[in-house]
Amino acid sequence: MTELHLHNTLSRKKQLFSPINPEQIGVYACGPTVYDKIHVGNARPLVVFDVLVRLLRRLYGAQNVCYVRNITDVDDKINQRASERNISIADLCTETIDTFHQDADALGVLPPDIEPRATHHIDEMIEMISTLIDKGFAYDAEGHVLFAVEKMASYGGLSGRSVDEMIAGARVEIAPFKQHPADFVLWKPSDETTPGWQSPWGYGRPGWHIECSAMSGKYLGAQFDIHAGGLDLIFPHHENEIAQSCCAHNLDRMANIWVHNGYVTVEGEKMSKSLGNFTTVADALALHRGETIRYCLLATHYRAPLDFSQNQLAEAKANLDKFYRATGIADKTMPADIDISELLAPLCDDLNLPGCFAALHKLAAQANKGDVMAANKIVSFGDILGLFQDSGWFTQADDDGISAEAIEALIRQRNQARADKDFATADNIRDQLAAQNIRLLDSAEGTKWERG
Repeated sequence: MTELHLHNTLSRKKQLFSPINPEQIGVYACGPTVYDKIHVGNARPLVVFDVLVRLLRRLYGAQNVCYVRNITDVDDKINQRASERNISIADLCTETIDTFHQDADALGVLPPDIEPRATHHIDEMIEMISTLIDKGFAYDAEGHVLFAVEKMASYGGLSGRSVDEMIAGARVEIAPFKQHPADFVLWKPSDETTPGWQSPWGYGRPGWHIECSAMSGKYLGAQFDIHAGGLDLIFPHHENEIAQSCCAHNLDRMANIWVHNGYVTVEGEKMSKSLGNFTTVADALALHRGETIRYCLLATHYRAPLDFSQNQLAEAKANLDKFYRATGIADKTMPADIDISELLAPLCDDLNLPGCFAALHKLAAQANKGDVMAANKIVSFGDILGLFQDSGWFTQADDDGISAEAIEALIRQRNQARADKDFATADNIRDQLAAQNIRLLDSAEGTKWERG
């Protein structure tokens, strides 16, 4: 089996992935907070970790990998957005989750094995909070329950910063009931306008961090293989998850490997809703195919910043056209389990996708010279990347493009004109189609066509 190496944020180095149990590999990724449509920056971890899970399934067997990606459906941002729109929180969440699933599907992201919602796991959160209080790691203060960071000697191990540095570098809520400024909320009180549940500390709702600790623990166990998320989640979210889970379960670690993707940027600035420089996935899909956006998000190494631009999208579309042309000669009767070790090698080296695409371009050049095996390797590896699987890539119409039926009708007219030696009409039809970005490919087998 090809060995997989991943950069571990916790150890700050690339290391061999050695699963706790090769027949029960657990992967957890932080999903969306469903108060608004996701933007392209939110989509990058969806796509990157989809490839990671596809790879794990290829290496270890799909039945041996459990991928959990949560939905945060209780949060102050949700409450505020529902109030702004004058709709119920339940309606907002339902609408946003539906849109999220549509966007993920359009990007070729496979559904996780388990997609838990925070509001369905309040009991598990209350139980974990109670355990933390009983063990002396949390305290009740004025209807709030807070985690006492000074009680955990290794707090800050993921981000590599001291408690004082984390306070200085982050927006930490200072409240008179906190024993230490960095203590973070596990439970907080709710009023009649906000969602709430009965608890030993009164009517209230969970803090953000406890949600993922409770849900990952329920479905993957107290300690599991891989925890994934965006770079912006290292602190405070993932740091606090580790604190809660390790202290509740008497462990020195929560996940063995922590994998974080880099930011999506716009002109050098991180794409974010707070800066207003974001493009929603829905808006991007109105102008580009989902596979083009997916390719764009994979073209740069996942840990590096990725600048999202129209030039990048155009380059992604051109590369996809090249690969689809190369796969046109693929033999569909060939077994699926062909040797693609030259492609798996870079992918297993910390998901080195630029290295994978370099190898794919070499195979495309060979396929264009008639190498059927090279074409089949592209198709086979594309299944791991979530690319090159669309049999209608060149025939699919844009919203305002000429339909496939109309193209086929014009080709039949052109064929008849050529048979009648009416070459002027035949050339006119070719020019008419070319003006609509339709390329005709004549051969002894007949005329094929593709969109340019």
